Order: sequence, then structure tokens, then C-alpha cells
Amino acid sequence: MAVAGRTVLIAGATSTAGLAVAASLAEAGARVVAVGSNLKRLQSVLVVAPDAALYECDLSDFDAVTALASATGPIDGLIHLVGGWRGGGGLASQSDEDWAFLHSHVVTTLRNTTRAFNADLLASSAGRLAIVSSVSVDQPSAGGANYAAAKSAAETWVRAVGQGFAKAGDTAAAVIFVVRSLDGLEIELATGVTRLWDEAAASVNASRVVLALEAPET
Repeated sequence: MAVAGRTVLIAGATSTAGLAVAASLAEAGARVVAVGSNLKRLQSVLVVAPDAALYECDLSDFDAVTALASATGPIDGLIHLVGGWRGGGGLASQSDEDWAFLHSHVVTTLRNTTRAFNADLLASSAGRLAIVSSVSVDQPSAGGANYAAAKSAAETWVRAVGQGFAKAGDTAAAVIFVVRSLDGLEIELATGVTRLWDEAAASVNASRVVLALEAPET
């Protein structure tokens, strides 16, 4: 596959989705760089990608992320899977604490990683950025207002990164995968991520790919 030999960093690599993406990339011949907040938990990545490089990093700290970028060396892909969900209870229950959590995990970590690794992705002959967003951006609810707002901000940021990629040339692409829930879609996500390098950058840049569970046969 075209991703073979590429160096791909997975931010939030210890999640179920992160492990699926790591396994798919490793099987396709990519060099996996796994990043998480706990080095002990990161050991789980070695089960599916034995040659992965592991890095513990607080991705909400820009100085820590710039140090990470220096430590990893050049990368060809950034797969941002850091997130989490907080919400429920209607608009009155959209607390400042939940907003701070979502803003830090969904938005700040994305801003930090994309800024720190932007030069790498532009310098690569096939740089790729991907995030996972939510259908709640299109169908927000009062009980999920904080979450939908954070995800909407993340999508806007990625589209802006994609515009920068397009302006710089035709080698890098930014892609948004959209789900209602990732449960059961981890393999589909992993396959989609791995295949990003099979397509020309211009054909996938700024694309929004909806992942959905297949309807059961009747």
C-alpha cells in the first residue's frame, strides 16, 4: 500500500480506535508513532504494532508538543484521536467544567499538534491529517451543546489547515471522518485512515467522510 514506509503519528493511540488504526498502519508497512498521556498504557500498542515508537506527552501543552515534534523526527501523517464526551441534561447542564474538558481535549490538542507538525506534513511528499468528528455538528442538541460546539470548532480548524495545504501545493491533505458513535466502526476507520495515502491529496483534501454501521440484513 502507498502508506508503506511512511511515518504516521497517532495522537490518542491507546483508545480502541487508536489501537485499530495502529494495527492497520503497521500491517500496511507504515512506521507507527504512538502518543498518549500514559506511557504504561501505551505498551498496549506494541501488541498490535510491535515496532511502534511510544511517546508520553501532554498534548494540551504546546511546549511539550513542540518538544515531541523534535523528538519524533519528520512525520508523514497525523491521526488525531484525542477527545472524549461530556454532556446531557439539557442546556442548563452544559457546565463550564465540561466545556473546559472538551475544549482542552478536542480543540487545544488538535491546535497544538497541527501547528507543531504542520511543517512536516507540508514537507512530506504525501502528508495526511485526519480527525474523527461527530454527526452532532450537523444535528446539535441542547444536551450536547458543549460537545457539538467543540467538534464544530475542530472541523473548522481542520478545514483551515486543509486550505493551507492546498495553497502550499498538492501533496498534503486534511480529512474529517464523521461518526454517530465510534463503537463498532473502529476497523472501518482504521481502513479509511490507511487508504488515505492511496488517493491523490487534492482528491481527499478538505473531505468529510461519514462512517456508518451497515444495516442488518432482513
